[in-house]
Amino acid sequence: MWVAVVGPSGAGKDTLLAAARATLAGDTRFHFARRVISRPEGLGEEGHEALDEAGFATADLAVRWRAHGLHYGIRTEETRRAPVTVMSLSRAVLEEVASRAPLTVIEVTAPAAVLAARLAARGREGEAEIAARLAREVPLPPGLRVVRVVNDGSVKQGADRLVSALEACVPAGIRP
Repeated sequence: MWVAVVGPSGAGKDTLLAAARATLAGDTRFHFARRVISRPEGLGEEGHEALDEAGFATADLAVRWRAHGLHYGIRTEETRRAPVTVMSLSRAVLEEVASRAPLTVIEVTAPAAVLAARLAARGREGEAEIAARLAREVPLPPGLRVVRVVNDGSVKQGADRLVSALEACVPAGIRP
């Protein structure tokens, strides 16, 4: 079973994934896949594996996509370590992934005012860029199993909601 976690900028997806990873550490039902990205390690908020363009061309990746001028991927070996593989993915690859493995999509979201405040607090974009980002609504492909996690409170509240959603994805009969 694969679980794709998606969400708009400012929803807190990376923060909640890190908290859920810590909460579920040692739980053999779950593996949180580490992404490979064509940017140097240490840049960005997630701990990723850096690969250059040549590395992407030859890497054994179960999933790959381009976004924001970068290459992203999940190594095939990352998808085989536990009954439930949790991956931070782009909406652009969800249909492809769902065609190859049982997939649940967890969409982390928050009200527009919360998203705007979080984006403003980052200080990376001006008011006009934030408004444009929020206006860009990217719908999920039809026909997918989708669970929405609203992250409009504390990190603990959001992480608890994400952990509950993840635990609901575990196939029957699989124990920690």
